Amino acid sequence: MSDFVEEAGIEKNICYTLEVALEKSIVMEERAFRNLLNAFRIVKDRQAKAILRDAAKEELNHKHLIEAALFEGFDKNSDLMTEEIPSMNLDYIFQQKKVSSDADARECLAYAINMEKQAVKFYKALISGCEGAPMMELFKRLMADETRHLRILEDLYEKIFLTEN
Repeated sequence: MSDFVEEAGIEKNICYTLEVALEKSIVMEERAFRNLLNAFRIVKDRQAKAILRDAAKEELNHKHLIEAALFEGFDKNSDLMTEEIPSMNLDYIFQQKKVSSDADARECLAYAINMEKQAVKFYKALISGCEGAPMMELFKRLMADETRHLRILEDLYEKIFLTEN
């Protein structure tokens, strides 16, 4: 799994035009979706497939939201959540880079968590250069949604794999 920020050519402290930033976001969301879809196709474990499928659907939802913003523009009055949800930073436990065909639910959940961490990093890089710009709020919303999904995945990981016996 590669770094979405580097792949997209995002440089910190540079504020891209709304259209360019949205286009880069669409490419990032598409890459995340494709990575998860490819993992879904090779994994045999049923629970692992379900985790990857749900994570891929989230990425598609993000992509469609961003594509709609290209047509409809940025709406400052949208009631979408804008608060970042803190991560439990479970990615320090594992560094899941690829998924093999014999991957289990734990490995696929680790992979999905790392994909979400990459997306959060991507949006933080976009935000860093847009302080005060109108599109900053849109990217904060997208990042907040990524952190929400990241937290859901981390909570699931904790519930299933970090329980005390």
